This record gives sequence, C-alpha cells and structure tokens, in this order.
Amino acid sequence: MVFCCGCKKFWVMLVVMALVCVATIVGLWVYQFATSPPPTSPWDRYRLPDVLVPELYDVMLWPRLDPDANGDYVFTGNSSVRFRALRDTNLILLHCKQLELAPMGDHLARLTALSGTTPLIRKTWLHIPMQYLVVQLNGALKAGQDYELYTEFRGKLLDDLEGLYRSEYYEDGVRKVVATSQMHPTHARKTFPCFDEPAIKAAIQLTVLHKPGTVALSNGKEFASVNIVVDGQAVTKTPFEATPKMSTYLLALVVSDYDYVSQNDSTEIRIWARKSAISAGHGNYALSVTGPVLNFFEKYYNIPYPLSKSDQIALPDFYFGAMENWGLVTYREANLLYDPVVSSNRNKETTATIIAHELAHMWFGNLVTLKWWNEVWLNEGFASYVSYLGADSAEPDWNVKDLIVLDDVHRVFAVDALASSHPLSFDEDDIYKPEQITELFDTISYSKGASVLRMLSDFLTEPVFLQGLKTYLSAFAYSNTESKDLWDHLQAAVEKTGTTSLPTKVHDIMNRWVLQMGFPVVSIDTATGTVSQQHFLLDPDAVVDRPSDFNYQWIIPIRWMKSEGNSKLSWLLEKHADRSEMQTSGEQWLLANINVTGYYRVNYDAANWDRIMAQLHTDHQVIPVINRAQLVDDAFNLARAKIIPMSVALNTTTYLIHERDYMPWESTLDNLDYLYLMFDGSDTYELMQGYLKKQVAPLYAYFKNITSNWSKVPDGHTEQYNQVNALRVACSTGVDDCQKVTSAWYTEWMAQPHNNMIHPNLRATVYCSAIGSGGEEEWNFGWRMFKNASIAIEANKLMAALACTNNTTLLNRYLNYTLKPDEIRKQDATTVIVSVASNVKGQALAWDFVRANWKYMFTEYGVGSFSFASLISGVTASFSTEEEFDQLVEFKEENSDIGFGSGTTALMQAIERTRANIRWVAENQEEIRDWFIQHT
Repeated sequence: MVFCCGCKKFWVMLVVMALVCVATIVGLWVYQFATSPPPTSPWDRYRLPDVLVPELYDVMLWPRLDPDANGDYVFTGNSSVRFRALRDTNLILLHCKQLELAPMGDHLARLTALSGTTPLIRKTWLHIPMQYLVVQLNGALKAGQDYELYTEFRGKLLDDLEGLYRSEYYEDGVRKVVATSQMHPTHARKTFPCFDEPAIKAAIQLTVLHKPGTVALSNGKEFASVNIVVDGQAVTKTPFEATPKMSTYLLALVVSDYDYVSQNDSTEIRIWARKSAISAGHGNYALSVTGPVLNFFEKYYNIPYPLSKSDQIALPDFYFGAMENWGLVTYREANLLYDPVVSSNRNKETTATIIAHELAHMWFGNLVTLKWWNEVWLNEGFASYVSYLGADSAEPDWNVKDLIVLDDVHRVFAVDALASSHPLSFDEDDIYKPEQITELFDTISYSKGASVLRMLSDFLTEPVFLQGLKTYLSAFAYSNTESKDLWDHLQAAVEKTGTTSLPTKVHDIMNRWVLQMGFPVVSIDTATGTVSQQHFLLDPDAVVDRPSDFNYQWIIPIRWMKSEGNSKLSWLLEKHADRSEMQTSGEQWLLANINVTGYYRVNYDAANWDRIMAQLHTDHQVIPVINRAQLVDDAFNLARAKIIPMSVALNTTTYLIHERDYMPWESTLDNLDYLYLMFDGSDTYELMQGYLKKQVAPLYAYFKNITSNWSKVPDGHTEQYNQVNALRVACSTGVDDCQKVTSAWYTEWMAQPHNNMIHPNLRATVYCSAIGSGGEEEWNFGWRMFKNASIAIEANKLMAALACTNNTTLLNRYLNYTLKPDEIRKQDATTVIVSVASNVKGQALAWDFVRANWKYMFTEYGVGSFSFASLISGVTASFSTEEEFDQLVEFKEENSDIGFGSGTTALMQAIERTRANIRWVAENQEEIRDWFIQHT
C-alpha cells in the first residue's frame, strides 16, 4: 500500500505535513496498554488464539449496484472456511465486523467435520468490541482433524472506503456505481467472516453474482460467466480461480462496467478504468510500464511472477494511493491513468513509481508476508526503496533513483528528529488494536524504512544484498517472516561471498537503526580528525521519554571524500573516534555521506563549512548534485537544532544564483518554507521575498531562454521540475512579467474553456498564481473546470489551486464544500482543508473550521475518509505564537471526550512543534532579519 502526494511547491507544506503526520506513535501506548485489565476470555483479546489454521475459503458475494426499497446499497453472501485444529479446543473465533449473520436454526453458523464426528454448537454470538464471531461447542475439535464452518451474511455497501464499499462517478451524464474493496489492513472481516491476521494464510475461492452488463474482477483469473436467475432476479455468475495461499487483507473484488487495455507476453496484463478513459488512451502508459517493471522484478528477485495475470484498476473513490492486492492492484485514478494532454511529467513519474511500488509487493509482502503488523515498515519500506529501481528500469533516462533523497530521506528526517518519533519495529505485544495498526502506516514505516534499506544495500553492495534477498524469498515463499529472518539471509550472503568490510554482523548493525527511534548527526572536525555522533533532535530542549537499549548510539557507515580524491568508506561504532585520515590542510575540504547513502546528518567544523562554501561559489559542480542538496538540508536543520549558527545555513543558499539543477533548488525551497511559515506577516517575510527574488531571477531567465519564452519544455526530467520551480518562485516573489505571463495564459483559457493551451507541467503553478491574483470570476471559472474535469489529474490541480485565492469568502465557501460529498469527494476533504491552511489568508479560517466541525468530521466521516493526522498537522504547521499554542491545548481539552483517532499523536506533535516554534522565532528572528538585510 502506498500513500501518494501531489505536485510541488505551492503546496510543498501540504505534501510535507501530510507525509510527516500520517501519524507517528508515542510511548503513551505502553502505559495505556500495560495498565489495562487482563482479558478474562479468549474473545476479549484482540489477537486470535493459534489453535486453528484455515486452508481454504469458499466465498460467494453478491454486491447490489442499485438501492433497495429502503434506499440502502447492500451485499449478501455466504462463506465456507475449511480449517484444521492444531490442538483440541471447544472454541472457534473468526473476525466479523458490521455483518448481519443469517440464523441457521438456533445458531449463526453451521459446523461440519470433514473426518470424524462433528461437535455440537452450544452457543454463537457476535462479540462487537473485538470484532469476532464466537462459536462455542459442546464437544471438542480434535487436533489434526479438518472442519468446515459455513455462514450466510448481509452487509451494507457503504461509501466509507473500507472493506467492500461503493464508489460512484458520472460518465456521459449517467451516474455509475462501482462495488470495490479495500481489505487492508483489517477490513476483510467487514466483507466475510475470516481469520483476519496476516500470518493466517489460506487460499480463497471466490464466486461473484453481479448485475448483467457489468464485469467482476478479483485476484485470480475469472472463469466463464453464466447468466442465471436468483430469487427471481437475473444476475451474472462469475467464478474465479482459487488464489494462492495468502493473507485475507490481499483479497480484492471490483464490480463495474469498466473497459480495459491489455497485452499478453508471459503474463496477461490488463489496465482497467472507466470506458471513456480507456477509449481516450489514458491506460496506455500504465500498460507500457507494467511489463518492463514486472520483468525487472522477476530478475531482481529471481522468482517468476507468481500469478496467471496482473490486473490494475483505477477507482474514482479510493482513500490510499494504491493497494497491492495480489493480481488485482487498486489505484486512485490520478495515480494510474496518464493523459499526455493534461498530465505533467510529475504525474507520469508518480504513475511509474507507484506501479513499481505495488508490483514490488507481489513478491515482498504478498508471496512472503510479515508475521504481524509490528514490522510493517519492512514491507512498505522495502517496496518504497525498490520502487525507484523498478521505475528506473522502465524510464532509465529520468535518473529517478536520486530523487529518493528528496522524497524520502529528507522528508522523513523531519519526523524522525522529533522527540515523539518511534522506532521502525515494535514489540509484537504492543500492537494489537486495529487503530494502532492503521497508525503504523506512516512516513517512518515508508520513508525511513526505504532509507535504511538503501543504506544497507549500499554498505553490503548490491550483489550481496540481492543474493541474501533471493534466498530469503525462496525460503519463505507462501509463508511469513520477521525482520531477523532477512538479516539471517543477508548475513549468510556476507559470509558466502567473503565480504570483509563489515565491522560486525548484519543483525548488530541493523538493530541499531530498527529498534530505536531517531537518527544521528555525525560531527567531523577536520582540524583534528575527530568524529563523533549524537542523537539528532530538531528541538534540542525536547525530552525523549522512549528508552533505548542502545543508548541512542548507532553503527554508522560513512562514505566520505576530500576535494582531490575518491570516496572511501569508514565505520563509526563509538560515540567518539579519532580518524586521522579525515584531517585536512590548506584549502582542502572534506565532504561526508556521499550521495546521502547513509541515514544521518553531517556537521563540520566552521573552517570546513567555509571551505565548502568557497567551493560552491568557485565551481559548485565539483560537489555531487545530491550532496549540494544535502548541504542545504543539513545546514538548515542543524541551525534549527542550535548546533550551528543560522547564518551558516543561510550562507548555503547564496551560490544558488549560479545553480540550475533541480535537487539543490528543491532542497532550498523546502527549507525556506519553514521560514516563510514562521515569519508570515512580518517585515522579515518581505526581506526574504526580496532575497529570493534576486536569487531566482537568473533561473527564471535561464528557463525563459531555453524554452523560447515558455513555448516548449526542457529535455531533462528533473530540468522540467526546475522549470516549474523557476516559474512558481518568480511569480510569488514578483519577478518582472512573471505574474503577467501566468494571468494572461489563464485569461486566454477562460476565453476558450475547451482549448487549454497551458502546458501540463505548468498548470498547477499557473492556476494557483492566476487564482491567487484574480478575483471571484477566476475562482468561479476554476471551480467550474474542477467540477467538469473528466480526468482526476486535472481535477487535482484545480482542487489545489482553488485554495490559492486571497478572497476569504471564497475560502470559507470552499471549506464548507468539504462536508458535502457531492461537491468534494470524501477522499479529498483532508487535502482541500490543508490546502486552504497553507494559504496565509486561509490558515486561521481552516483552523477555525476544523475546531468548529471536529465532532461532525470525526463521528460522521470516520477514518476511511479523513486522515485526522494529516488534518491536524496541516492546519497547525505555521503555529508559532502563544495564542495559537493556547488554542491547541484548548482544542485538545474540549474534544477529549470525542477523541482524535489516528490524529492523537499528530495533536501531541503539533503541541510539541508549536512550543518549539515559539522559542525558535524568539531566538532567531533578529539574526535572520539582519542576514536578509545584508544580502538583499
């Protein structure tokens, strides 16, 4: 599963905060759970007893795409699960949530012994708190014998984006309904009674009844459909081949009238979407990428693709970015469909990398699955890491592998530097509630997981990493593992290949990075060669109350180079060490963490910082482009942590007047965003604008020139990204003629709504710029185009741009639309609110809106529609005053009875961050203001 964010910079704050706060987890859990009374019965525990092992589910589902007499959409079905008893027991527990079970005589299920005698059922009931169907027996199931439990059930086909749910869209003016699914992580139980834990794998034989004229899809290949009559109603019956042995969360089902494009090499590949999207060719790019990515992973894992077909489908309503259901991957439309007329190169990259992420899971996650959710990071972190490799194999000209530094490493640093961060792995006993499991799918699991695995592959070398990975997957195919199993196989590969560069075993190295939160800053004194490490905290006054068995000390691989040499690898095992080889002399500089393969920040003595700055001004390209981005990011965050003066960080931006590469510019703009958030409305803000205008003007002129006055796009992939940066920043800082250009393009489009000549790469920036400088007429036009957009990618750009207006009446109207699903889809409500909050004119409006409507959003919309963590972090990102701090505390107290769900930790982080921001502004504003006066 992957969380996806949209295009850059107007909403950089939105993207960063959304990823920052898809909720990290705090130590309060330990206290809360340790003090809970012990359960008195097996059905009072969240985890299933390890007594029964399912072998096969035989499931029939009939989702209704038309409402019943009460106006409800429903589904009905039945299920037989064949299982074996490992020990004698008189109790059967299956997960079951929000299902009505049909009585069978006196009970809610029917039990049959497949050998021996069938025990009589004594009592059955639905245990709502733990989401169980409980079956108590008069006799005992016998160890080693097989049984079958049969149930019939009915559920509502809601629009809550969980389990088996309803999605709607309009095509050619006709309303269409889709039945689709999201079982991950704990929603299969909402579809049929099952053993809904990842380690309890079984094959699933599915049959679907559906409306004639529609198509049913599932994990396995569909067999021939037949038309039958059931209860006097004509239906189509579609059976599917049984799935391999798999976890229930991977089950997928879609019923629609979609169409597809396909190709069939060694594996049949189909891309499904609305008929109009398929006929317009919007599935063609995904189809062209899927084959090469599958081929890459077959070679990478050295295991053939395990299934007979690979379906991918674009859904109008889908909470996550995509979901790796085995054989039927589900996506948000904007993440799978690509239209060269309206899609930007970033949209294209998103499609390629998300496809690669999901297909990576077909082996790592689906074929081999983690035993429990406490180590979900290994599943998602691995897919996030190799998604760059898969996308690179499909689009080798993009050099996309470097972008992991911006999109994952730097991004997760912002979260992992907080005192309220958490480790990658938890004790299994600490994670058992469904809401806890959901919270684990955060940027720590995805981005830190990807970052430390990339570091691991680098210091092992890729051939050794791959050898261990291949034996791991082969050994545990169709089974479940723990992270230590992967370390075992990687260690075996190290020993088999005779790798001697490691200072200790793989387990010992990786446990430091996995079992304790945070990361180090490595400090290098080039005058003495002294190297040291310390736990990096963005707020040095924060108190870390999560203990670490390793005392926040890491085993650190350091790749470094001097100005005249090649890179070398050294290891830091202690808090402090002497490394005479890292001493420098004269004008010689030293640079560490080459290409940012290590998950840590780097600080230097003042003299080395000065020598690096001198090199940037003399010939910046001598320093690798990734490290130019790193220098900026490290310096700004070291300054925020009071490790170096703020002036040193700001000095890293002065050479940018000569910089044309994307990564250093993007890193700079991301870091300056924090200053913009802190100093909105002050004279420091205006000084920043003047300085950034001076720095970006040459970049704007450069792209204006090479694009023949914006009439074409640059050739390079990241060069196209930097063209967008140049236009956006130039317009926002008042570079001559920029605003005039974007407004003219938008006005031309308003005059000819069916002939949008704005290049797709530039549309998000142009829309925001023109709506921001325009009035109600521009906003109303953008709203009409948003509502009429038939392509989700275009709708997303307009949806973000509508939040750019300076008209507070329009912003309030837009906020209120988020509570009306006919205006703003539930899946997009959080994005709209946070987009409004990212506008200085809308920040207070968005915060007031969230406070006024919290109870309604929390109780009526629910976790399937709102990301409460993203919401809280997004609307509070700029908080830096005592008044805002008091409002946060009051918000927490006033809603304590309602709760905050997945936003609980985000609220604590917001309070922590606001307190730190207040101190930071007080301590740094004068120095920063003076620096900008000097450099403007």
